[in-house]
Amino acid sequence: MSGARARRSYRGVDYWPGFVDALSTLVLSIVFLLSVFMLAQFFLSQQVTDKDTALTRLNRQISELTDLLALEKINRKTLEDNLSVLGDTLRAAEAERGRLQGLVDNNAASASAAGTQAGTLARQLETEKQVSARALSQVEILNQQISALRRQLAALENALEASESRDRESQARIADLGSRLNVALAQKVQELARYRSEFFGRLRQILGNRSDIRVVGDRFVFQSEVFFDAGQAGVSGAGQAELDKLAAALVELDREIPADIPWVLRVDGHTDKRPLSGAGVFKSNWDLSAARAISVVRYLVDRGVPPNRLVAAGFGEFQPLELGDSDEALRRNRRIELKMTER
Repeated sequence: MSGARARRSYRGVDYWPGFVDALSTLVLSIVFLLSVFMLAQFFLSQQVTDKDTALTRLNRQISELTDLLALEKINRKTLEDNLSVLGDTLRAAEAERGRLQGLVDNNAASASAAGTQAGTLARQLETEKQVSARALSQVEILNQQISALRRQLAALENALEASESRDRESQARIADLGSRLNVALAQKVQELARYRSEFFGRLRQILGNRSDIRVVGDRFVFQSEVFFDAGQAGVSGAGQAELDKLAAALVELDREIPADIPWVLRVDGHTDKRPLSGAGVFKSNWDLSAARAISVVRYLVDRGVPPNRLVAAGFGEFQPLELGDSDEALRRNRRIELKMTER
């Protein structure tokens, strides 16, 4: 007799919730780290995209300025060639003037005619000087334009260096923000895990040890027969009694959890894989599972649970706990799951 009592006492010790809590904490930590990594990657990709856009714009401006500078160089070379031609013409005119001056000295009789020709040559020389002066003025203008272009290039280089400095500062701020966000999220995850563990322990005490209510991973699993009659989505009388206990625990839990922890209780509806009869209200198992999850949520809201703390989801027959066609496998797959998670 004492041996039987000892065996019953040993069966009553359940280490499974502790293991589930540890495993769920590890999974949430991994999910949290992945979320932070994706967030950091998003910010970094935005910064790199903005930097690439700025560099592309600056490269385009530099290319345009380079083309303009090359064109100005060509114009300057043309003007320099023109100046060379004008210089040659001027020297030829001066040589001609000297020759004419010699003729004037040697032939006094033709002085008047030579004077006329000298005047003509003098006028031509003056014209050539004016052309040369205009060419020199154009060259000076081109030199000024080249100096302005060089100043613009220097300003663009300074702007590029300033942009790169801002990028480095932004990356440093992002890294600091990610570090602080990691710490804050880790604290919230730990707090939520603690409250979830307390809530599951409280539910286990309230509902007792029943074969149709069990813990699977980080979820509380109720067989559909606890809340619903076969093929129905309305909560049965017996199911209402169980949901009243659950609602009371949730209302109390909502008062205990700090408002800055964004938690929700997700209610998931599941069915077995047997198709519904065509004469029923629901067209598919998916419809039935979603309707049952919504019925549970509505009942909890009517019992005072804040609507913003509840989520309803229907999975139909597509997330079975057990494979096979046995009655036991099909019964275990017909279920309502409760999971406390982040919003």
